[in-house]
Amino acid sequence: MFITFEGIDGSGKSTQARLLSDHLIEAGHAVVLTREPGGSPGAEQIRRLVLEGDPDRWSAETEILLFTAARRDHLERTILPALGSGKVVISDRFADSTRMYQGLSRGDLRATVDRLHDMMIGCEPDLTFIIDMDPAEGLSRARARNGSEERFEDFGEDLQCRMRAGFLALAKEFSHRCHVIDGARCARAVAADVAAIADAEFA
Repeated sequence: MFITFEGIDGSGKSTQARLLSDHLIEAGHAVVLTREPGGSPGAEQIRRLVLEGDPDRWSAETEILLFTAARRDHLERTILPALGSGKVVISDRFADSTRMYQGLSRGDLRATVDRLHDMMIGCEPDLTFIIDMDPAEGLSRARARNGSEERFEDFGEDLQCRMRAGFLALAKEFSHRCHVIDGARCARAVAADVAAIADAEFA
């Protein structure tokens, strides 16, 4: 099974991906926990290009190409081999993030994202958790990390608001695989909801 976590910056996706991985391992599953952009050596190199530096470093169109290149390498070298060997793959972000951030952030480029996805990726998750969070709270959490990968946070709260609305719309568009989880609670409560849904999928 291929499981992804999505949501705005600071919503707790990475924490929840790790907690679900721990839960499934305890239940006897072989799990690969990965992330995007990244998840393979080549994709990790691209990660530094797209997440660091000035917000205007790349055009939206160039970002779409960079993220797609990273995702293709991730798919070839990590995701497909793991799924092929019977493992569960849990990824912190996947194509839905590109649909939102590059597809909506600076113009309506969703159709371009979808065309590239169909040509070069052609893979969707079996199960997606969208961790929902108030944009101001999420941005505050993200900035509190004081890391170097803050290029998208630097676009400000307006982008986070548009992304939140976009992810909620995406959950309706892909309702067969997407579950919206309230991320404004303690991590343990969020993880319990996530685990219950995942366990039902494996039943």
